[in-house]
Amino acid sequence: MSQVAEIRKVVCHLSASDRAELAAFLLGTLDETHYWVDDEEVSRRRDELNSGQVKGLSLEEFKMACER
Repeated sequence: MSQVAEIRKVVCHLSASDRAELAAFLLGTLDETHYWVDDEEVSRRRDELNSGQVKGLSLEEFKMACER
């Protein structure tokens, strides 16, 4: 079993908050990542969703879009 497969096996048993913390750590270790989103952008996007200006995706729609 590869190291990644072993890590996945362990990680799937972590709590959601621990998985989120791990994901943030891993993304932060990648060079030249553009995953940082500041509070202002989060507020703007929330307001867009709440106003109906943009339509959100269901989890199923998101998963399907990621498979493309």
